[in-house]
Amino acid sequence: MGKTYERIEGRLRAFIEAQPLFFAATAPLSGDGHVNLSPKGRKGTLVVVDELTLAYVDFGGSTAETLAHLREPGNGRITLMWTAFSGPPTVVRVHGDGEVVFRDDPRWSELFARFPAEAVEGQGSARAIVLVHARRVSDSCGFAVPRMEYQEDRQLHAEYFNRKTDEEFNTYCEGKEHIATSIDGLPALELPLPPLPRSAR
Repeated sequence: MGKTYERIEGRLRAFIEAQPLFFAATAPLSGDGHVNLSPKGRKGTLVVVDELTLAYVDFGGSTAETLAHLREPGNGRITLMWTAFSGPPTVVRVHGDGEVVFRDDPRWSELFARFPAEAVEGQGSARAIVLVHARRVSDSCGFAVPRMEYQEDRQLHAEYFNRKTDEEFNTYCEGKEHIATSIDGLPALELPLPPLPRSAR
């Protein structure tokens, strides 16, 4: 039987922080716009900031649909989902309001410092930090989710982008489709990217 929770704490928080994978879903306000669902990996790049707030690092390497939907005036809706592939069958969802924190935001350095150094060290491909302010927190049984074994994070993403300078990463972003604007033409990532704050390098 599923439950709703007033806060992200205790067993629920421990479950979220232990998962190596989660999913982020957003959509534009337009009824015929494209709904986006993205897998998010990289262990340690999501943190629980407080009982009703989470944050995760938005890396380069994909389009910027999530950022565009969160930035759309009057929108900001986002759902995060975690599912247990081992242990008790559990699915957790956080429905909330998302906020994009770019590199030149005064809050960047304090937020970036919350992520474990080994998870974000040398990550010049960090485009933004997504803050999620929870409105509804719930779980469900997950009885139909298959049991699978986590082996390790793939290193290809970090290895590829760690070789790029900030200037090279900017060039990469500027040359990729649906980074500055979404599939539906909404403003997404602001280019050129501001320099990565020195304290976050």
